[in-house]
This record gives sequence, structure tokens and C-alpha cells, in this order.
Amino acid sequence: MPKKYETPLLDELEKGPFPSFVTEIKKAAARSDMAADELGQLEKSYRDKRGYWKHGGIVGVRGYGGGVIGRYSSLADQFPNVANFHTVRINCTSGFFYTSKFLKEACDIWDKYGSGLTNLHGSTGDFVLLGTNTENLEPIFAEFSSRGWDLGGSGSALRTPSCCVGPARCEWSNIDTLGITYACTQEFQDEMHRPAFPYKFKIKTAGCAVDCIASIARADLSIIGTWKGKIATDQAEVANYAKKGMKIQEEIVNRCPSKCMSYDGKELKIDDDNCVRCMHCIAKMTKALKPTGEKGATILMGSKAPFVIGATLSWVIVPFMKLEEPYDELKDLIRKMWEFWDEYGKNRERIGELVIRKGMREFLEFVGIDPVPQQVKEPRRDPFFFWTEADLQK
Repeated sequence: MPKKYETPLLDELEKGPFPSFVTEIKKAAARSDMAADELGQLEKSYRDKRGYWKHGGIVGVRGYGGGVIGRYSSLADQFPNVANFHTVRINCTSGFFYTSKFLKEACDIWDKYGSGLTNLHGSTGDFVLLGTNTENLEPIFAEFSSRGWDLGGSGSALRTPSCCVGPARCEWSNIDTLGITYACTQEFQDEMHRPAFPYKFKIKTAGCAVDCIASIARADLSIIGTWKGKIATDQAEVANYAKKGMKIQEEIVNRCPSKCMSYDGKELKIDDDNCVRCMHCIAKMTKALKPTGEKGATILMGSKAPFVIGATLSWVIVPFMKLEEPYDELKDLIRKMWEFWDEYGKNRERIGELVIRKGMREFLEFVGIDPVPQQVKEPRRDPFFFWTEADLQK
């Protein structure tokens, strides 16, 4: 039987109306020595107000530089079953669709070789398996690869591309998020499995500006579906929304970021030339409004959580790209971005931080994108504009 630890502090996290990760660890700890010691160490961390995991080290499977995150306990003498507690990332499916057959297989493999603890899904997107020792890494990889699965990205590499459910289940999607993610995953296998970048690079694809996958806050390259046509308006359905209690002026018109809407109590009007396609009105009035015309994506770059310069959101580099298989224009842009990053990036500097340091102008010239107003992130802070000799020759 696994050792049982007293966990008064962790028990507090089980109180309240929401599910608790502590409850799930306790379930695994009832049958797994590794999960039991993990629970014990976590309680000690809460009690001492410090972490006891050592992150890093050269650990992985043959032929791969990524996919396994090495973690070691600094309290191995007290919690010997978590002396090694490595994390294994399995390459997630586009849109996170899994069969019950795979889920059962994955759980059986992890009960056999690991702690039994999983994370669906990590912020990167992968199907995450939490806690195993070094000698089990090769058998785990052999079991998953024999069933057609691969490791995800980790380290200074392309992280596993991920996306929202897109056209599979969502009527708002303007692009094939699933197809784009699959194409990028297949195209950039080496960049995922063999880290060679200054730091991590994430690609996330959202079908519309609602951005259910939070690409604009978490991705070095955000691909967000949009459209070029007008917003089709069904005035009868607008009246129905008003009849059912929606305060259209307050909830829709007043919250339009570009102030392109008006409502006189009977008719909702949209100045499409000034619409920024934010999806707020469509998301709130799904039966009354829908996008029309050519569909494509806005390409943004540069978001990340805090590190060197703090948290950043993505900003536009291509206002509209027509994304169709085999997505060559997108793939070419990604490779040019990586060339710029490889040329000028510092160690552990994300590409967005590099562009902030070097300037958007230098980045655009390198990747061959023409400057347009949509790329302006903020007004210039000074009145000076510097010309290069090449500019004068034009």
C-alpha cells in the first residue's frame, strides 16, 4: 500500500463548489507510490512556502531533443518515489478530439509506467503526463509510438501547434483551424523535436476574434480567422432579441470598439467600412448577425507571459491572408520569421521581445512584408523619423 500523508493544508483546497486537483491526486495516491509521495511533497511545499522541484537536466528519448521535461525532487531522501518526476508531452490532436479507445490506452500506459496523473491540456496544448522516472521514458515512448502517437514540443523549440475546435463544431469559424494546425504540425516536425531556437515558439489558431484558445495572449504567432465582407443583418431577429429583453443600445452598440453601429429602437445599422471584425455583436446576437464575403485570417505575433520585459499581447503583421491548402504563404512567412530570430535573437529571448528591441521596421524589411496602418501598435514616442540610404534611392 502507498504511504499515506497527512495533508491539512491541501485539504482546504477541496472545500467549495469547484472540482479540486487535490482530490484527483488523492485518488491516484491510493494506488500509486509516486502520486502518494508527490502529495506529501506538495503538502510540505505549502507548509514551508517554497518549492522543492528541480527543473531541467538532459533527459529524453533517443532521437528527440524535446517532448520530455526533466524534473527532480530536492527532497529525494524524504520522498524517494519522486526522486525523478519527469513530465511527458504527447502531441495533441487538432481541436483536442480524442477517441475513448485512445483515452483508455493512454491511462493504462500511464498507470503502468507513471504516476497516473495527467493534465488535459497544458497551456502549450499537449496531452500532458505528469510524473515518471528516467528508466521508463523509452518504454513509454515505445508504447505510444506503436499506437501512432508522437511526443510534443518542449524546450527552445516549436511548441506543439494548437487550435480551437473551428469548423468541426463552431459556426463562427472563418478558417479551417484544424487543417492549418495539422499542416503546421506535419511541416515543422524537426523544429518541434530538435530544439534549435533562442527560446520557445508557439503557434495557435483561432477561428474568429472571440479567440477561444487565447492565441492573442499566449502565442508567438497568432492566426485569427476574419472576413472581408459585410455583416449580414436580419432585422426581424434583431427585433426578437429586443423583445426578449436584450438592451441592444447598451449591450451591443455602446460596446462596439470602433463605434460603427447605431440603433433607433427598430433597426440596427452597421457601418461596415469602420468595422474591426471583433465578433462582439455576432457572438451576442448569433441569430441576427453573420459575416459574409471572403474569409481568411489576420496574422499576429509577439504575445507571451512575463519573462524578460513582462507580459505582451500579439500585434498585427498581416491584416488579411487567404489561407488555403497547402498553406504555402503561411509556411513561408513562419520560416522567414525564424530566420530573423535566428540571426538577431538572444538566448531566451522570444521573437516578440526581439522585434520590440530591434524595431518593427527592421523586422518587416527582413521578412518582406510591406508596412500598413494595421501594424501600428502605438504612436511614435518622439517626432524624429530616420531615413536610410535605401529609402532615398526609392
